[in-house]
Amino acid sequence: MQGYSTKKLKVKVGKFKARLKALSDHNQYSDPDGKAQEAGICSASWSLFGQLWQASRVLAKAVKHVDIENRRILELGCGLALPSLVLQYRGANITASDYHPLSQRFLKHNANINKLDPIPYINLPWADESVDIGQFDLIVGSDILYEPDHSDMLAGLIERIASNKAKVIISCPGRGYRNRFTRSLADIGFTLTEQRVPFEPGEKPPFKGRLLTYRRGFSKLTA
Repeated sequence: MQGYSTKKLKVKVGKFKARLKALSDHNQYSDPDGKAQEAGICSASWSLFGQLWQASRVLAKAVKHVDIENRRILELGCGLALPSLVLQYRGANITASDYHPLSQRFLKHNANINKLDPIPYINLPWADESVDIGQFDLIVGSDILYEPDHSDMLAGLIERIASNKAKVIISCPGRGYRNRFTRSLADIGFTLTEQRVPFEPGEKPPFKGRLLTYRRGFSKLTA
């Protein structure tokens, strides 16, 4: 017995009709071998990786249009990895990352049921400077600025893994920590383009949510 319950979801992103295995609810915790505890994941946050959040849907719609040619792409804090699945469907060179002990298992299953090739996965604690994963041309993430220390950890990680010519796209439901993150990325040469976007059906402007796009090394903002 796996120790947790799941449900099946159907999500349409453009032409991609995705099927996802997700946790059935937020009130679950299963850590029989202590891997979650070792990774610093408490019982209250254990189930968060297994939910399909609106921020992931927003990011998935954004990467549906992004230029993927000759770009090595990384999704940070992937959870159920809907954006990674969309990018794999498009034929991108995509790698998914997280640090939850079940993320890779769910990723493998969801790629398989959507008849996609396996997506490479990296166990990536953001503060671990010893992890050598090379450099990426496009880095994406959904709602990953929800704790006060995330902005500094992520900026440090991006400084280590972003190519000289790089793009970072983050869907943010309106977290206050994004400004600190933006200042940190500006210090390493990134400029921000910010788009207000709805996160909930029927939401009316001015939208609280944002799609944050950071660029470095491009001659045109349209790149």
